[in-house]
Amino acid sequence: MKLRDVVTASALVLTTMGPALADGHLDNKAIATKAVTGALGNGNLAAIDMYFDPGYIQHNPDVPNGTDALKGLIGQLHASGQFSADFVRVIADDDIVAFHGRYVGFGPTPMIAFDVFRLEDGMIVEHWDNLIEEKPLNPSGRSQIDGATEITDLDKTDANKAKVEEFLTRSMINHEDVDITQYISPQTYIQHNPDVADGLAGFGAFMKDMAAKGITMDYSKVHKIIGEGNFVLSMSEGTFGGAPQAFYDLFRLEDGLIVEHWDVIAPMPGPDAKHNEAGKF
Repeated sequence: MKLRDVVTASALVLTTMGPALADGHLDNKAIATKAVTGALGNGNLAAIDMYFDPGYIQHNPDVPNGTDALKGLIGQLHASGQFSADFVRVIADDDIVAFHGRYVGFGPTPMIAFDVFRLEDGMIVEHWDNLIEEKPLNPSGRSQIDGATEITDLDKTDANKAKVEEFLTRSMINHEDVDITQYISPQTYIQHNPDVADGLAGFGAFMKDMAAKGITMDYSKVHKIIGEGNFVLSMSEGTFGGAPQAFYDLFRLEDGLIVEHWDVIAPMPGPDAKHNEAGKF
């Protein structure tokens, strides 16, 4: 789905939902989508003044705070004529809007990214992200961004968020001996991690292979849980193979169980990160 399709879809939602806008999250989704489309997608620097607060807080370690730095980055990206941004999922949770997509022209290799924005009074005031180079299809033939996109089960948002947070806390932070089928469907588990196959068997094989190589994956803190209906995004930190990492995990749930998973795992900024005044999280 191209950025223009996201805008069209958001406009349709705004037209058809009417009073449901009272909860705020649809307003913020539409605003963030227009902002990202205008500024990042089309290179329109005027959109930055329109949608981004001058005191914009930036958690990307390579970009300073404020809209002047954002204008410089977007101007540089679009100057090449090679940059494009395709977002396939947008989820909104109150004042937070998260985008999942693919960048071409950000570097020599396409990048898979999660971008998370916080809004206040109709303006974007804060941004987090996690990016990784695109990799070949995984053992089940899936990419890092394909799969389901439809948002459903809005009435189950809170329950799904709680389920994901409990799963990460018990299994990835506390390393409890949990019954994994309480959290992940034993019938359907679609995996988009580039190194992991579908199903609990695929997940188990991956973990067994890592253990044989002496590689551990540990989460130390879950910073944010963002959810809209059947989609839940977690933002966490920990270590992978002993190296500090930022873990962004997107889960899709059905009937209270995880049935699909996407992620971006990227190194945490080092102590010499040039512009990381606000910290990664």
